[in-house]
Amino acid sequence: MTARDRLTDALYGLGWGTVKKLPEPVAVRLGRAIGDLAWKQRGKGVLRLEANYARVVPDASPERLAELSRAGMRSYLRYWMESFRLPAWSSERVRTGFAPKDVHHLTDGLASGRGVVLALPHLANWDLAGAWVTTELRTPFTTVAERLKPESLYDRFVAYREGLGMEVLPHSGGSAFGALARRLRAGGLVCLVADRDLSASGVEVKFFGETARMPAGPALLAQQTGALLLPVTLWYDDSPVMRGRVHPPIEVPETGTRAEKTSAMTQALADAFATGIADHPEDWHMLQRLWLADLEPRPADGERT
Repeated sequence: MTARDRLTDALYGLGWGTVKKLPEPVAVRLGRAIGDLAWKQRGKGVLRLEANYARVVPDASPERLAELSRAGMRSYLRYWMESFRLPAWSSERVRTGFAPKDVHHLTDGLASGRGVVLALPHLANWDLAGAWVTTELRTPFTTVAERLKPESLYDRFVAYREGLGMEVLPHSGGSAFGALARRLRAGGLVCLVADRDLSASGVEVKFFGETARMPAGPALLAQQTGALLLPVTLWYDDSPVMRGRVHPPIEVPETGTRAEKTSAMTQALADAFATGIADHPEDWHMLQRLWLADLEPRPADGERT
């Protein structure tokens, strides 16, 4: 493990070990202060966040984009402060910390025995939403996590999410897909963050008017298992309670090849995500490149475009 890896692991360990012990008002103020400091430093993550918001709100002035990115960093740090504190929250605090609309799409789907895939973008706090599902609905679910470096940090995240009642599978190889399919065929619940996939297997979609890639997994799982595919969007308001909406099911098209069906369903998922992101752009924590145009090589200085 490199010195940088050890430092990264130590900082996350400090967050989970120290922030969760702070009184909630102190943690809220700390998160806002760190978010403001990061925003003022105008690092790569903040600049990327602002560039992404420029696509979501194309008519925004530079001043409006700056306001959005500041609010976005505050929202991002709220996510981290909540996540560090979630293991110490009481069951009552978890249950009252999230107020989703149209949950009947989820509960009806589970009651039918079909299995359900919940697909979310990087909006607000998906970990809190998951903890609410396991606490309020008393429904366990399975998710996947990308392998992080150092390995000890990945282990921390897995332990954290398992402590919230989730089954966590590593996002590597093909074994995760098979395990998720088995959970769904048994009538279970799978939750996946699904608004970014830069791999060759990603499905191209139109997202705010430009081409991006999103994972094929949610659509393929629904096709292969008969599970219900439900988009979910989340947002914060000025209260301590996170809000959310379970969108209507995305149906499997009756005609077309598997690839065509997957493309159509993933586009429908992207459209649902776009609705939630457009309504609450400051709660979309996308500090990385997403659109394909941002991944293409740029011309050298002086070269004509």
